[in-house]
Amino acid sequence: MNAFDLAPLFRTAIGFDRLVRTLEAARASSEANGYPPYNIEKTGEDRYVLTMAVAGFGPGDLEVVARENVLTVSGRAAQAEEGSRFLHRGIARRAFERRFALADHVVVKGATLENGLLQIELEREVPEALKPRRIEVRASGQPAMIEDAPQAKAA
Repeated sequence: MNAFDLAPLFRTAIGFDRLVRTLEAARASSEANGYPPYNIEKTGEDRYVLTMAVAGFGPGDLEVVARENVLTVSGRAAQAEEGSRFLHRGIARRAFERRFALADHVVVKGATLENGLLQIELEREVPEALKPRRIEVRASGQPAMIEDAPQAKAA
């Protein structure tokens, strides 16, 4: 396992504690058991879909919470019926909790459960105040014009 010494960063930078927490969370999640498996798909310029395989879980067994740039998905399966005797139990249905770091301005648009797959739709919504603006340069004595910059077209 590789270890990084971030002490020099703290001597010259201020306000990077969130970055360190994100790095530590990424390291911890990479060491986790990998249950349940998931995919992250980019479906557009600013759109994403997180798909998790949650066989045996119903909508009431799952919880999706977005708070402070962290998406937490957890599942608690209902207990098996009394008197059930399995000869083989290959569907885990064990409790889980997965955390995903979200970039600034990424919001959860919705979640659906179909055929054992939980799909969470995410979208980056940059506020108007943070979008680039074009400022026209004019000769002195004339008022300057400010326009919204043209957005790059999605490929």
